[in-house]
Order: sequence, then C-alpha cells, then structure tokens
Amino acid sequence: MPHDLPDAATNAVAVARPRTVPVSLQTVAEWAGGIVRGDPVEVTGLTLNSRTVEPGDLYAALPGSKVHGAEFAASAVGSGAIAVLTDAAGADMLAGPGVAGPGVPLCVVEHPRRVLGELAARMHGHPAEVLTTVGITGTHGKTTTTYMCEAGLMGAHEACGVIGTVGTRLDGQFVKTTLTTPEAPELHALFALMRDRDIRACAMEVSSHALVMGRVDGVVFDLAVFLNLGRDHLDFHRDVEDYFQAKASLFTPRRARRALVNVDDAHGRRLVEGAQIPTRTFSADGSDADWRAEDVRLRADGADFVVVAPGGARYVAGIGMPGPFNVANALAAIAALGEVGYDLRPVVDGLAGLTGVPGRIQRVDAGQDFVTVVDYAHKPDAVTAVLSALRTVTPGRVITVIGAGGDRDRGKRPMMGAAASRLSDVLVVTDDNPRTEDPAHIRAEMLDGARQVEQAEQAELVEVGDRRTAIHRAIAMARPGDCVLVAGKGHEQGQEIAGVIHPFDDRAVAWEALTEGRPGRRIGAAP
Repeated sequence: MPHDLPDAATNAVAVARPRTVPVSLQTVAEWAGGIVRGDPVEVTGLTLNSRTVEPGDLYAALPGSKVHGAEFAASAVGSGAIAVLTDAAGADMLAGPGVAGPGVPLCVVEHPRRVLGELAARMHGHPAEVLTTVGITGTHGKTTTTYMCEAGLMGAHEACGVIGTVGTRLDGQFVKTTLTTPEAPELHALFALMRDRDIRACAMEVSSHALVMGRVDGVVFDLAVFLNLGRDHLDFHRDVEDYFQAKASLFTPRRARRALVNVDDAHGRRLVEGAQIPTRTFSADGSDADWRAEDVRLRADGADFVVVAPGGARYVAGIGMPGPFNVANALAAIAALGEVGYDLRPVVDGLAGLTGVPGRIQRVDAGQDFVTVVDYAHKPDAVTAVLSALRTVTPGRVITVIGAGGDRDRGKRPMMGAAASRLSDVLVVTDDNPRTEDPAHIRAEMLDGARQVEQAEQAELVEVGDRRTAIHRAIAMARPGDCVLVAGKGHEQGQEIAGVIHPFDDRAVAWEALTEGRPGRRIGAAP
C-alpha cells in the first residue's frame, strides 16, 4: 500500500551553523593569496549570503552575472559581518561613502570564488575528510540514487547525510538549505554539522553548475559516481559537449579519489576511456562491467534483480520503484556503497524497504480505479524513461500532463513534446514555470514538437494553459486501467509566473482533483 513520504519543504528545520575557530583576517588572506586592507580582526564564520550573516562572519562579496555582492555589504555588516572578502572591483565599490560603513576591513583577492571552497574547508577544519563522501552526478537519477544510498546505509545501521534537489537530511532529519548543491561555505558548514553529530557518511548530488561555480571546491570525494548524460542546462552551457566536460571535471584527482561509471551510457564510456583516477564500471543493461544487474524482473511496483559484484559474488536485490532506470539507479547505489567498503547484505536489505522518493514516480492514491503519478521529468530523456516505464505496466491509456520551464533551454521543448506525444495516448500541454516568458509561446513550442510525431503514433493533443485546470481535466478523462502522469515539477511546491512564485504542488492538486473535497490523504510512491 502506498505510504506518506516526508517532504523537505514542509518538514525542514533550521539548524545552527557550526562556528569556526577564530582566525585572523591576515591568516585568511595568506590562505587565499590576498591582501588585507584595514584593521586586523578575527572572523568566526564565512558566508556569501548577506541574509544569513551571523556576528563575526567574513562576508564574501563576489562578482555576479548581474550584480556584484559588494552591493549587499552594508546589509551584511549591519547583520554582524566584521570583514568582507572581495575582489578589486568590489573593494573599489566599498571605498565609496556609505557602502559598507567606514573602516570595514577587507580581504582583497583576485578571484575570490576560486578560493572560497578551500577557505570554508580550512575554517571548519576540513570536515569532509572525516566523512565517507559519495558524489553523484548525471542528467537524471541523482536524487533517487542519493535516496537509495541513504536507504542502504540505514540498512547497514550507518547514520548518514544526504544533500540534493529535494533537500538536505541529516540522519533522516530535513534541514533548511538552498540549491541542489549548496554554495561552498554552506556545504562545508553542513559537513561540519555532520561531523559534530557523529554522522560518518554523506551521499550528495553534484550538479554541473556546482562544478563550474566552484561549490564543491575544497572537497575530494571518496567516490564519484556517473549515472548518465543527456540534453540539459543549455541555457548555462554552450552545448552538450561543454555540459559533459563540466560533469567530467568531477572525475579528476582534484575532486575525487575513485570513480564508478555507468557504461550503458555513451558518455560514461568516454569517461572510462579517459579516466584519470581508479575507475570501476557498472551496467544494468547487459554491458561488460565490474558491477552488473542480472536476472532483472520488472514489476508494476518495482523490480527484482541480482547484483553481481567484482569477483563474482551475487546478491539478490529488489526495489519498490518501477522502471528499468530505477534498476540502474539501485545498482549504482549498491555498487557505490560496496566500493566505499560497506557490507552489501544489509545494504541490499535496506534498499529493498525504499518504496519511493518525493516527486519521483510518486503515486497519488484516493482509491480511484486508475493510477495517478507525479514525476519530476522535465528533460527529453527523463520524459522518455518515465513514460516508457509506465506504458509497460498500464493496461489502459497513458494520459500525460506536461509543460516546460521559461527562461531555460528552448531547444528541449519540442523534443519533450515529441517524446510525450509518441509515448502517450492523450497529451495535455500546460504551463510549468513560465518565469518571465510568455507561457503561450512555450506551449506552442512544445506542441510543435508533439505534432512532428507521425500521425499513427501521435497522442491526442490538448492545450490547457492553467496547470490546475489541466490536472483536473486529465484526471476527469481517466477511465479504469488508465494512468495519468503529471510531469515536470515533481516535489516542487511553487509555480513561478512573471517573477512571482505562487504556492503550487502537483501532488496536492492531483489529490484535490481525485477527492473533490473528501477528507483524508494518501500520497505514496509507485504504481
């Protein structure tokens, strides 16, 4: 039976940031290769967010794409920052009257972002070095795989931390953080908090943005895991090759000690060919690899399979999440924990108890005679993967509700529309997060792609701009045996329109449509 899943947004608690041992600004300058301007002071913390400053902090005022962090220095100082780390341009800005107050000491560095991670690590005493750290990257599956690592570690009775898209958890407790991979000062503070709580393992998502922006600087992961690579983030990267090179930078001696790579993916095979660190491989699709999933038996609510480890040891495994891609994710998690030294029998047992991840093929069940699922799929490959999995277990029609985000890679919109049209019986194109774009234009680009599918394979196309109305309409269409997929936003609890984030949760709206005001709520994991 589906069960309630914890949600980061509603269950996260604020935790005190660990303070660092007081260190002189001159020492910080020596570490960073910078110079001090102003009176000598001792700092007891580091942040680049002026809204999270604590008394005694060194505020990092970094150059940004639109504004310079120096513009917020006055606010930071007003909240208790006693010094500012910045570049020459920021120092010039702070020399102006009333910008940060007279006499605020500065540590001036040529490229402050490049030194931020190492500074944060040093100030917190290199906490990542006492943890077993697994960094997971890929276009899709990162969140699910970190959850699977957590479940496996719980099976092994190991307290662990998890950092990623859905939120940060410390030994099962959600804590408030920002970004898929937090900025370096926040990340190292989280590692310090884990150390202080006697947590000894951490599985975390490592995004391409984090690698390019230096958010994981100062960390050398015990194991870096590569899942896959498809089209994504081309509003940030020049092209797919640039995106791949950003991911590949995780698999270097500067960032990781060892690697685990999926050789079912062409980009994974490229990584193996150019490996700079000791590398093991995995395959859930019959490729020759060190770790393999064999005898895979897919079920409507999950899968059973055998894990073959290096040396030939075999472990009977199972997961409560459907789809071949989740077999690959589970294999990655099991192999990763095996690679860092855990006994796999309790790991496999722990993973078998995981029946879902928030917003990932998450079932919304009000006792209806059809399946309703919410999923985060918002990229062409992910849309294809989730719809392919649902089609294999759906006796009736597949009805899909999907949109695309504004101010992001436009090229993927027709590709998403085509994939959803080809694999659905009914496709309801709606709004996702239009942000500052005209939502009708985004829908038109998706529909253009949907109409490129050959007529015999093309879904019935419906356009409904308002997302709530679209979800209600799709659920009203459903008949016994059908499956309704609401894709794109998953665990998210807001919809951004014209710069304003409105409360919106696909799961809650689906429940609303299913129950029409009836009391009670059951949101679970998999069909």
